[in-house]
Amino acid sequence: MAGSVAASGFFPTPGSTPAALARGSKNMSGELPETLSVRGMVAKPNTPPASMQVKARAQALPKVNGSKVNLKTTGSDKEDTVPYTSSKTFYNQLPDWSMLLAAVTTIFLAAEKQWTMLDWKPKRPDMLVDTFGFGRIIQDGLVFRQNFLIRSYEIGADRTASIETLMNHLQETALNHVKTAGLLGDGFGATPEMSKRNLIWVVSKIQLLVEHYPSWEDMVQVDTWVASAGKNGMRRDWHIRDYNSGRTILKATSVWVMMNKTTRRLSKMPDEVRGEIGPHFNDRSAITEEQGEKLAKPRNKVVDPANKQFIRKGLTPKWGDLDVNQHVNNVKYIGWILESAPISILEKHELASMTLDYRKECCRDSVLQSLTNVSGECADGSPDSAIQCDHLLQLESGADVVKAHTTWRPKRPHGEGNLGLFPVESA
Repeated sequence: MAGSVAASGFFPTPGSTPAALARGSKNMSGELPETLSVRGMVAKPNTPPASMQVKARAQALPKVNGSKVNLKTTGSDKEDTVPYTSSKTFYNQLPDWSMLLAAVTTIFLAAEKQWTMLDWKPKRPDMLVDTFGFGRIIQDGLVFRQNFLIRSYEIGADRTASIETLMNHLQETALNHVKTAGLLGDGFGATPEMSKRNLIWVVSKIQLLVEHYPSWEDMVQVDTWVASAGKNGMRRDWHIRDYNSGRTILKATSVWVMMNKTTRRLSKMPDEVRGEIGPHFNDRSAITEEQGEKLAKPRNKVVDPANKQFIRKGLTPKWGDLDVNQHVNNVKYIGWILESAPISILEKHELASMTLDYRKECCRDSVLQSLTNVSGECADGSPDSAIQCDHLLQLESGADVVKAHTTWRPKRPHGEGNLGLFPVESA
């Protein structure tokens, strides 16, 4: 018995503890020794110095694999604790995951509080409509509809959307219509059969009527469809409305023809291409014949010494003005045309209608000049009358690029367009 106890002191068995060794060290009378060493052997009866004694209440109990262990001596009025150092195990070396979880929870709760404090919910239900602006095909697959929210960078000095913004919406819906209908080939709006023959679309004529201009944060709804225009052309129409009220904002119609991308010459419409786009034709017209007849056509002779003339020279395309067909985008021409319009008209009038005849494409190295001939009633830019203008955009060599005719009406008050940043008088 004494041999086994002694051996277990030098070679402890797995799971053995000092308390177990102490229980195994009972004498023949069944009593524990007065003191034990760290290894569980009987210590000498001599009392250790006072500096070496540790009271039970002054020191934390040692732990073995997470369990507190203490050894008590059978003194009359003292209890001594025998220190024990547990061996390092994989479990003991793991980080305290509870503190990490508490930190993550604190961060999450703080972020959630900040998020709820922000008033991110939309003020109007129309802001949730067509959130991503993909658009959809309606009316038996013949009309494409897409919604646009007027952004702050799309409004001008009068706090309404510019004509270029509305024209960009027309172009965007036209391309998305072709894509959604499954007719998009490798080119910029070209069908697969057009891509095989290296053909692209070019605009020949655009007519538009503007009833009113939307303001910042207005939601506009754009409908577009196509129809036949003679033997080799295609007509595309648009109708822009206010999403909430349904009020008409703009109506436009255009004629498109095909051009060979390599030779830059006009081409007839192949029967294969007509077979692709024919099922999508819609005979409905955005601008009626009566309305179209009222729109004055560009005059052959824009320069008229009897009227006031304004010229802006040295206009050159920038790299950002070119589209994927390597010529100037048709919307850019409108900005160039208005470059020569007198500032008195731009400040007191708004564009009511426009007719554009495209004669020649403009490339990157072109240098142009813009001419505006003001005619009609009160050509001095009076705010109380309508004004008509004839425009000519031509190369410096003399070749005509675009001829246009515009009508202007006095600006209407736009109370809804006031951003609230400045008083109306200072606008």
